[in-house]
Amino acid sequence: MDIQEITQRVEKESVVLRQIMLEMEKVVVGQRNLVERMLIGLLCDGHLLLEGLPGLAKTTAVKTLAAAIRTTFQRIQFTPDLLPADILGTQVYRPDHGTFEIKKGPIFHNVILADEINRAPAKVQSALLEAMQERQVTIGDNTFQLDRPFLVLATQNPIEQEGTYPLPEAQIDRFMLKIKVTYPSAEEEKEIMSRANPEVAEKVNGIVEVSEIESARETMRSIHMEEKIVDYIVRISRATRNPQEFGLELAPMINYGASPRASIWLGLASRAHAFLSGRGYVTPQDIKSMAPDVLRHRILLSYEAEAEGMSTDDVIKSLLERIEVP
Repeated sequence: MDIQEITQRVEKESVVLRQIMLEMEKVVVGQRNLVERMLIGLLCDGHLLLEGLPGLAKTTAVKTLAAAIRTTFQRIQFTPDLLPADILGTQVYRPDHGTFEIKKGPIFHNVILADEINRAPAKVQSALLEAMQERQVTIGDNTFQLDRPFLVLATQNPIEQEGTYPLPEAQIDRFMLKIKVTYPSAEEEKEIMSRANPEVAEKVNGIVEVSEIESARETMRSIHMEEKIVDYIVRISRATRNPQEFGLELAPMINYGASPRASIWLGLASRAHAFLSGRGYVTPQDIKSMAPDVLRHRILLSYEAEAEGMSTDDVIKSLLERIEVP
């Protein structure tokens, strides 16, 4: 297909995503960046980590997304006393039959909200993240494939670190994007207050079938990406590992750079961003828009960077300003 043909398909298929966005806007005020990133995760079949202070509509946004698609949803509240069996399921002995019966856990749904994932111990986090990576669950001697789509949206609170178990870098790398959820503007906050009245609350309708998402996903993967754009993505990822190779004075600030998984997700996320923009080709601006969300949890800063008050977003901004754009 030529680019014009792809663009026509994108314009036709992206209607589905716009319908979901309109349904979400009935409930979620503002947070355009969050809603767009959630749709990108849905298109790319990638799991998302949402970080923000309490009360910023993280849970509401996830529930609304699930409600707009005709699919199943489950919220799992992570606590320090949670066990892997509480998520995956377990074998239950039936004395009347003298056999064991499989009781499936809440992981067997399409959209999972892992609320405050960093409150559960490492064993529970590993059980969830294995299901995320392999898209299957083993209970006893039985292995079960998880239904598609299977999307995990995990939330974590950047404050209140007491009683939490931070996700190890190898596990956090499994998330496609790490999205920072910020405060609304003054106008948005006024709108939130007016919508808090239960009498004016709108109901979200399940308007999109899973098959329509699959069709949109197929079209998104066919979006044209020139080789020089691919090279640009690789340069950005490599610059996080060897800044000096690209003439950047950031080596003392970075302990570990992004893995090749970052390049894969950045390419996919850029295609999805172009899809939402109604284009059949990827531009450098698509990559610049998605790079912070793809990279911010994959770069491990040094003590020197922390001492100087630098964040991963500062490092990414510096990289994007200095790496040559095709």
